[in-house]
Amino acid sequence: MHAVTSGAEDRMKKTMASLKEGFAALRTGRASAALFDRIRVDYYGDKSPLSQVANISIPEARLIVIQPWDKNMIAEIEKAIRSSELSLNPSNDGKVIRIAIPPLTEERRREIVKLAKNQAEQSRVAVRNIRRDGNDELKKLLKAGDLTEDEESRAGEELQKLTDSYITKINQVLEEKEKEITEV
Repeated sequence: MHAVTSGAEDRMKKTMASLKEGFAALRTGRASAALFDRIRVDYYGDKSPLSQVANISIPEARLIVIQPWDKNMIAEIEKAIRSSELSLNPSNDGKVIRIAIPPLTEERRREIVKLAKNQAEQSRVAVRNIRRDGNDELKKLLKAGDLTEDEESRAGEELQKLTDSYITKINQVLEEKEKEITEV
């Protein structure tokens, strides 16, 4: 594999990882600890990820239990969850926070699917831009005499195959996420 295509593949992997991370934060009708990956809690002056100040468990399909390691953090954690874009309503008993995940309305499901499709399209565009950058780099190397026309052509074909495979992966991940969102 040529160095240009290898660099492009690294960038495409990062695009894919970013898409999966974005999808994990999309709320479905199912409880998931990944929903809280982006929530930061004010922990004695520092903004810390929720997972670093509490244990998050899913005892049932539509219930999340958050147990802070420091009981004094309950109010702070509740505040962070309420102010997030998740639209969840936490309640606590002084020891743990319970969050019931309400089923999504059909309208909300459509909105979330639309968001997922938008994120997937942004990822496809990013992958195509990486391909374009790689092709530009190959042309520069050819012009500078560092590559023969055959090598440039082969590397260009590798880059196209790589692009096609990542576009297919993005479509598969989107399809899985759509099924997860629309299942009742």
